Amino acid sequence: MKEFWDRVLQFCQETSQFVGDRLIVDAGKIQAEQKTDGSLVTKADKWSDKTIREAITKNFPDHGVLTEETTHIFPDQDWCWIVDPIDGTTNFTRGVPIWAISLGLLYKGIPVFGFVYLPYLKQAFHGFWYGDSGLTGYTGAYLNNQPIATTPDSPSKSHLFNLCARSTEILKHPFPCKIRMIGVASYNLLLVGAGAAIGGVEATPKIWDIAAVWAIVQAAGGTFVSLNSPSIFPLEVGKNYGSCSFPCLVVARPELVSQFRPLVESIAQKS
Repeated sequence: MKEFWDRVLQFCQETSQFVGDRLIVDAGKIQAEQKTDGSLVTKADKWSDKTIREAITKNFPDHGVLTEETTHIFPDQDWCWIVDPIDGTTNFTRGVPIWAISLGLLYKGIPVFGFVYLPYLKQAFHGFWYGDSGLTGYTGAYLNNQPIATTPDSPSKSHLFNLCARSTEILKHPFPCKIRMIGVASYNLLLVGAGAAIGGVEATPKIWDIAAVWAIVQAAGGTFVSLNSPSIFPLEVGKNYGSCSFPCLVVARPELVSQFRPLVESIAQKS
């Protein structure tokens, strides 16, 4: 099984490097269009989406693919890639150097591997999280191939908690940590896995925002909580995930859920 994971990791590294190098050239220079859901899309998003889809089909012809810019229906295949070709399109179009390429690999509807690359920052996150899948191989979470883990600290005003743009109403009430807003859903939550933040919340992420992160954060020791349903995974074969949002909370360890969930649950009611 490790040979398979070696191939998967090498594929993600090489593909994201190739795509990222091209996207850096276009960052801050391409105008965006507004999609029906209010999010932004550029020619660069579409090129990245197409390039990654074609690379997956060539290297893993028996795997399914679900991406932000094309097909949103979860396929009837054991293995499926979920791709966000540019996570943080607003940052990308404005020349803010924080945006990411996200690839999650699911087995029977559940993420078991995640890879997220931030080209400008030269940061590549990956992680293996097998759960009850019966799969074996490598374990853990990594940043540039070095192990990462969540912080063991208790919350305080010297610790960071990440919000998204649609969760700022949380600040109407006292909050135990300093707040940061990254503008990139995957990086927002990955900083918890890396130990930089003690928690993070996303009010309206789509499945391509969180599929890779779900595996990486848990592999790093973090806890991923769905705020409006018992669970997000496994995904349902044949379901269209294009308009589905998944409000979620990520914290450094399980015992922090009871402290932070009451503070952020209101965002799920309005998503």
